[in-house]
Amino acid sequence: RGRKTTLARVIYDNIRSQFQDACFLHEVRDRSAKQGLERLQEILLSKILDVKNLRINDSFEGDNMLKQRLRYKKVLLVLDDVDHIEQLDALAGEHEWFGDGSRIIITTKDKHLLVKYETEKIYRMTTLNKYESLRLFKQHAFKKNHPTKEFEDLSAQVIKHTGGLPLALKVLGSFLYGRGLDEWLSEVERLKQIPQNEILKKLEPSFTGLNNIEQKIFLDIACF
Repeated sequence: RGRKTTLARVIYDNIRSQFQDACFLHEVRDRSAKQGLERLQEILLSKILDVKNLRINDSFEGDNMLKQRLRYKKVLLVLDDVDHIEQLDALAGEHEWFGDGSRIIITTKDKHLLVKYETEKIYRMTTLNKYESLRLFKQHAFKKNHPTKEFEDLSAQVIKHTGGLPLALKVLGSFLYGRGLDEWLSEVERLKQIPQNEILKKLEPSFTGLNNIEQKIFLDIACF
């Protein structure tokens, strides 16, 4: 779950300014079990509406409040670590609850939840082997060009430090495309200092450095 949460947080931080209001609800599975869905509905509405002491008596009342208060707002909502459809029903029941242009990002271990919720796009957190990693990285770093020996060697070092994560390979490849040898060397040195389990969070500056078109490759997703 850690990598999914990190990925969702990186995306959230980079696109939240494009929305009227935003909310990142972390650990939905644990918090719904301990605090109840009504409490999560209260937190969601409180954050988006910027109000305090909001009280919801039952989830049905919460459903109606979410629908009435958010249907004209362009909202970014992240639901992290969801494990039951009831959680989605209570926190993002129908697409019509939210205004035009709203985006909901869901992280979960259960793909079937995303299918039931009729998620538009699904991104699976998989890892690639060395050959697959190199091929994907080169597609983004060199397009149709053939790298020189120096860049081949540096590419191999990038692959070594990304742990086969497709998103990391795409972000780094797009970020390094068209850059000079010194910038490549600097980025490789930076990667060497990053533990693999923190790679996505540390790549946030590279993600931010991409132009808007390139960023769209990574946005509007749900992941499992």
